[in-house]
Amino acid sequence: MSRPASFAAIAPGNLAVVTGAASGIGRAAARALADRGMRVVLVDRPGAALEAAAADLPGAVAHPADVSDERAMAALAEAVAARHGPVSLLMNNAGIGGGGDVLAPHDGWMRVLGVNLFGVLNGVRSFVPGMIAGGAPGLVINTGSKQGITSPPGNTAYNVSKAGVKTLTEGLAHTLREQVGDRITAHLLVPGFTHTGMTTAAGAGERPPAAWTAEQVVAFLLEGLAAGDFYILCPDNETTADEDRRRIAWAAGDLIENRPALSRWHPDWQDAFARYPGPGAGG
Repeated sequence: MSRPASFAAIAPGNLAVVTGAASGIGRAAARALADRGMRVVLVDRPGAALEAAAADLPGAVAHPADVSDERAMAALAEAVAARHGPVSLLMNNAGIGGGGDVLAPHDGWMRVLGVNLFGVLNGVRSFVPGMIAGGAPGLVINTGSKQGITSPPGNTAYNVSKAGVKTLTEGLAHTLREQVGDRITAHLLVPGFTHTGMTTAAGAGERPPAAWTAEQVVAFLLEGLAAGDFYILCPDNETTADEDRRRIAWAAGDLIENRPALSRWHPDWQDAFARYPGPGAGG
């Protein structure tokens, strides 16, 4: 299979901008892109972690910014264009956990939505118009989550933020296709269970056996980009691709069949889900 035209954005000398680049998937992505000869701008909160990430990558440059701040991201895009030139790859990866359920405090909701959803929107609106105007191949990667698709109970704020990223990225993909064909493409990265700062904050000091490393996720991402995949749905050491499809299909069935909300966790439907073979399995 031939690679899509937009994949040419990953080339020596081209510029990548990665948010949430001080750790986790963002840092692993920055390293993988630098290893392919790209110049990389690392965006994250100011501090030692961002500086250390930049020092660890030859040719990388740290640009501190709050992705939830629309004006700060617009200023960042202007500064990057003036100092480093046109952007070929944008990865809106910055994200935080927490937030809580529907009735959790307002501040937690606003913090999670500000970074996880509006941080992606701010990145897109700040950088993508310049990529469109530039006339060169380009890639836009937004990091979502399986929780934004199947909505497991417990942290509704996070689920809402990532569901928004999914919808936003789908809309962006359509807009780019209408405006520039396949010269610039958008992609939704959907990691599985990955050992990052979020799992460490949740008490997992060592990588749990079920979790992938950030490097595994990025390798899977690059394969998906080369294939032209929009939905880059990562498995992990616990959940197979078939199980992901089963869960996603069941979640869609809630709406189609008018089941109770989140029926996978509903006491009257849990047994039915356990027996559900998944799409393409028959029965």
